[in-house]
Amino acid sequence: MMLIRLLIVGLLVLLFWAGTRNLKIVPGRWQGAFESVFLFARKSIIYDTLGEERGRRYEPILMTMFWLILCMNLTGTIPGLQLAGTAAIGLPLVLALVSWVMFIYAGMKEKGMKFWKDSLFPPGVPAWLYVFIAPLEFLSTFIVRPVTLTLRLTMNMIAGHMLLVLCFTATQFFFFTVLASGNLLGLLGIGSFAFGLAFTVLELFIAALQAYVFAILSAIYIQLAVAEEH
Repeated sequence: MMLIRLLIVGLLVLLFWAGTRNLKIVPGRWQGAFESVFLFARKSIIYDTLGEERGRRYEPILMTMFWLILCMNLTGTIPGLQLAGTAAIGLPLVLALVSWVMFIYAGMKEKGMKFWKDSLFPPGVPAWLYVFIAPLEFLSTFIVRPVTLTLRLTMNMIAGHMLLVLCFTATQFFFFTVLASGNLLGLLGIGSFAFGLAFTVLELFIAALQAYVFAILSAIYIQLAVAEEH
C-alpha cells in the first residue's frame, strides 16, 4: 500500500513537471490536453463553488486533493497493482482532516469568532432551542463531516476492490482448476470474467466520481464557512 502511494506521488510530480516545464502561448497537443483536463477540474470544482477570487486562495490544496485521490483510486484497476491507495483508512482520514482544518481556517480568517456563532447558533431559531440545537450543530458540522468524508471514500474503494477480487479469483478458479480437470462447469469462468471487466469499467467511473465528490465537498464546506448565513 505504501509503495503504491509513493509511486503515485512520484508519478504526479513527474506528470505536472512535464506538463508545465515548457508552456507555450499556443499550446501543442500534449499541453492542450493537459490544460483541458486541469482547467475543467479547476472550474467545476473550485471556481463554480467558491468564485474565482476566493477560489485562487484555496486552489492549490483542493487541486492537490483531487488529483491525488483520483490517481490513488485508479491504482485499484491497474494490473500488477490492483489496490487503490485510498482503500485503507489512513490516507482518506488525513485528507478529511485537512479538509476539516481548511473549513475552520476559512471561517476564522474571514469571520473571526462570528464563525463559531454562525456554525453553532443558526439564525431564526428560538433562543431556548439553542440548548438542543448547538450540540447537534457541533456534532453534524465538526464531527460528522470529516467522518463521512473518510468513510465514503474508503468504503467505496474497498467495495470496488473486493468485487474485482471476487470476479477475477472466480475466473482463475473456474479456468485453471475446474476446467483444467475436464469439468465443463469451468466455462462459468467466462461469465465471471465478463462481470470482472464490467466492474472494472464501473470502478474507473467510481474512482473519478469519488475524487470529484471529495474535492467539491471540501470546497462547499469552505463556502459554507464564509457564508453569512447557512
